[in-house]
Amino acid sequence: MAASEVRGEDGEEVCLPQRDGRSTGPAGGHEGLLARVRAAEAAVERIGTTLDAVTTCEELAGFLFRNVCDAVAVDLLDEDGGPLRAATAGAEELLAAGSDGTPSPRATDGGHPLSAWVTVAGGVPVHVLSVPLPDGHRVHGLLTAVRARTAFSDHEAATVHFAARLAAVHLGHARQLAATEDTVSHLQRALVSEPGRPHPNLEVASRYLPAGPRALVGGDWFETVRLHYGRTLLVVGDVMGHGLDAAVDMNAYRSTLRDVASTDLAPHRVLRQLDALAAGDAGRRPATCLLVRVDPARGVAMFAGAGHLPPAVFGAGGSATLVDVPVGPPLGTGVGGYEAVTRTITPQETLLMFTDGLVERRGEDIDVSLARLAAVRLPPGAGVNAVVDAVVAALDADHAEDDVAVLAARSRPRLPVDPAAAAGAL
Repeated sequence: MAASEVRGEDGEEVCLPQRDGRSTGPAGGHEGLLARVRAAEAAVERIGTTLDAVTTCEELAGFLFRNVCDAVAVDLLDEDGGPLRAATAGAEELLAAGSDGTPSPRATDGGHPLSAWVTVAGGVPVHVLSVPLPDGHRVHGLLTAVRARTAFSDHEAATVHFAARLAAVHLGHARQLAATEDTVSHLQRALVSEPGRPHPNLEVASRYLPAGPRALVGGDWFETVRLHYGRTLLVVGDVMGHGLDAAVDMNAYRSTLRDVASTDLAPHRVLRQLDALAAGDAGRRPATCLLVRVDPARGVAMFAGAGHLPPAVFGAGGSATLVDVPVGPPLGTGVGGYEAVTRTITPQETLLMFTDGLVERRGEDIDVSLARLAAVRLPPGAGVNAVVDAVVAALDADHAEDDVAVLAARSRPRLPVDPAAAAGAL
């Protein structure tokens, strides 16, 4: 069989050793060493292009099958230490035949032993190389490379060994990222699982949707704060960035807001206090925020925003209008300059607050995105939970490119007082 060809980044052909057990040049000579170096360069280019463990296993199997052997299998170990087949390439029957035999050490390099053995299938010798995939003190899995008839040369064995070690490092990175994502996801879900309890005169519904299984969660959050005289402060915010730092800063903003809101300041004054406090913390990330103070008894709501998208109000007929809220700078800039606007709100209207992930789409003007939300029509009489469900479905928020946080609220109508019952109570 002719020498395998690999093309590096510059398009130059890289000749790996012949698949007949011989090397392309004198053993240990310049040509053999150069072929091994170029093979390593090709492996670096093609293995570990993502931070996904299964993709890394597929890249490892594909690289070795194309250039060194007739069949490859990569097994990952589950939490109980059992093998799970993550990727294969080449003839499956050779992999089955190669499972028989007694391994013997062929090379050892820093805790990465290379084992080899020979078995026979159908009268044909089957040569097998096996390499564990450790990274630090943890073994992620096992690589098995198989070839029929001819043995692996020293250069080919070295290529298999190097590719396995390279993949093991990338598998370690992938699992570290997965563990970090899991920690951040649990933290954020715990923080935004439920907003605080509003007054009984206000119905609320909320939803948090992460951007996807491989995306780092962001700093989206919502909150409700009880105020005096039956009023409730509704809050939606979005810390810039993703990951653990964004989630931690989100919690800091949320805690600070509760303290400032307890002073019963108007929404725009609450934003001024938050901005000043955040600007004084050099490590705090900027954040957008929208505040709405709802007073069901008076039928009014006061709005103030810090770099956040405007809310929508759905009327009794199911149509939506966007509230024109003065746009102030994001929190943490120290610029200030926040203003408030007040409008009436009835028990037949539903207020919808959200983060940008609900409406924004890559490459689309934000006005177009908001118009799509305003075009949503709800069935008459839909409750607040039904409103959230309908909007999330209409905008396909389950497949959004960014995290989504949604908070809906509606005033409960005041029940008429029965004069006879009132007189009897006296």
